[in-house]
Order: sequence, then structure tokens, then C-alpha cells
Amino acid sequence: MDRKFRFPAEWEPQRMIQLTWPHAATDWAYCLDEITATFLDLAEAITRYERLLVVTPDIAGTYQQLAQRLSVEALRQTTLFECPTNDTWARDHGALTLLANDGSQELLDFQFNGWGEKFPADLDNAINRRLADANLLGAPLSDHNDFVLEGGSVETDGCGTVFTTAQCLLAPHRNQPLTLEGIETQLKERLHARRIVWLHHGHLVGDDTDGHIDTIVRCAPNDTLLYTACSDTADEQYTDFKALEAELQTLRTDNGTPYRLLSLPMPNAIFEDGQRLPATYANFLVVNGAVIVPTYGQPDNDAQAADTIRQAYPNRDIVCIDATTIVRQHGSIHCLTMQYH
Repeated sequence: MDRKFRFPAEWEPQRMIQLTWPHAATDWAYCLDEITATFLDLAEAITRYERLLVVTPDIAGTYQQLAQRLSVEALRQTTLFECPTNDTWARDHGALTLLANDGSQELLDFQFNGWGEKFPADLDNAINRRLADANLLGAPLSDHNDFVLEGGSVETDGCGTVFTTAQCLLAPHRNQPLTLEGIETQLKERLHARRIVWLHHGHLVGDDTDGHIDTIVRCAPNDTLLYTACSDTADEQYTDFKALEAELQTLRTDNGTPYRLLSLPMPNAIFEDGQRLPATYANFLVVNGAVIVPTYGQPDNDAQAADTIRQAYPNRDIVCIDATTIVRQHGSIHCLTMQYH
């Protein structure tokens, strides 16, 4: 039988989640204790449901941190790998999983270049190959370093549709001189997609990824799209997010039916050093049996976001984790993690 590959949805069964651990040589240095505590929250939550792979340049120190927090059972669920790293954004330097109809897997190692050469990324771009060489990925790794693609820039329903944003994939220093049509061809071939849905609105102020899809629109089961909405007419983002909402309302599934749209609240503006941070509830992580949801110390918004995500995932636990430290470096929970199916 010929193997036919597809790009699976996040809610399909997973083998493990990867975290790339913070350290003093990352941009987290000024709040290292706070972000380490958040990573420990994540590690504890993930290991309740599945295996955890931790990439760190200091295996002894990281193990000590984990051992002080995790149960013996959770530690048994955890594999540590020592490796030099630039930063911690596993969603964007981690490998993407393809599943075949015979149950086998292939992992795709795209080039990660620091979101268009904004930040150093050579060490992070080498993590996938180092993991593969150590036989820790559990599936063959194929080299796609001739194409720049971050995991946070693509979403899929697992049935052949991939969502992305034009502003990210067409941003400078990614894949020039390819046009939108050329990039679409590459995505279809490499991700085995039937169609690419391009979104053109919904840029979060403070986002330095050039507009990752996982900060604004997420696929969920039963032709559902969860999306960030803005109801405050005084918010500088209001017009663009109303345009995103209108854009989503025009979309149709492969079968020609409208999507089920569930709106997530826009967090109240959070600032650091006078700059607005890209806080978003769309940046949640789906794991086996649960959804890990970011919160921002805003009780009403936090509760509304959790309730909305529960509507999309009624048979999974909803686990809320404070993401107020993560957003200080312009990301959230999904950005820090990568799942392997």
C-alpha cells in the first residue's frame, strides 16, 4: 500500500509535547525565576496527560528544578535532552508531524530564522536534527531547511485545509522572492494540503512574529474556528479585528458550509515599558484529554475564554495557566510548546 500523508489536527492523539527550557542566556534573563515557575506549571500540567520532552542546555539544573516540583510519576513521563539553545519558542523551531494512512509518521524540519532574521536562531534551528540524531523524536526527520516556516504560522483541521496569514508568510526575510501563489504551492506539497486559506486581518499590536495564525484563529473539531474578537470600539485593534470577523464569516468548509465560529475575548491591554503586549486567549494548547488555556489575571475575560474553549472541547479538561510572564516576551502557551503525534 502506498503511504498517503496528511498534516494532523492538534486534537488528534499525541505522543509527547516539547518544551525548550529558559536559561540565563535567553531574553528571559531579567525575569528568569518567574518564567521558570511558569514552565514548571506547564510541565506539571502536560505530564498529567502525556509524555514531555524538555530541551535544555543545562540538564542537571533543569532536572533539579523539575524534581522539586513534579511527582515521581510525572518525572517518569519526562525526557530531558541537553542541547545549546537561543531561546524557548518550541512552536516555531520544533518539527511538524505528518501522519500516514498506515499509522507511520514523518517529521518535517523547516528552517527557523528568528521570524525573518529579527533574532539569532542558529542554535534553535539545529535542535530538531540534534534530537533526531539522539533518536528522541520517534519518527524519521526530513530536511526542509530550504523553506522558512514556523509552526505558529499554520493551523489545520487535519482534513487537508491549512489556515495561515498573508502578512506573516509574505513578510520580509522569509521566502522571497516567492509570491503568495508560490508559497501556497510549497505549503500544499510539503504539508500534503488540499487547500490553503489565507487570512488578511487580525494583527495583534506588539506581535513580533509578523502575525502568526495561532494568536488569532484556531481550528477545533466539527468545523469550528475559535477566533480573537474585539468589542471595544476604543481599542486601536478594533477595526482590524472586526475585519477579521467579517472575513471568517465568508469562509466555507470543504463541503461548502459555513464554519461554526466561537469568539474569544480580547484581553484588556497589557503594557511593559510603555509597549502593548500581544496577549491572546487563542494561544491555547490541546493535549491528550485536556486544553491548556492562558490566563492574564483578568477574571471576567479569563473565565469567558475558558468557557468558550470548553464549548469547542466539551469532553476535555480545561486547565488554566497564568501567562502574564510569557507575554512579556510577546508569546503565550502555544508558542512555547510543540506536539508530536
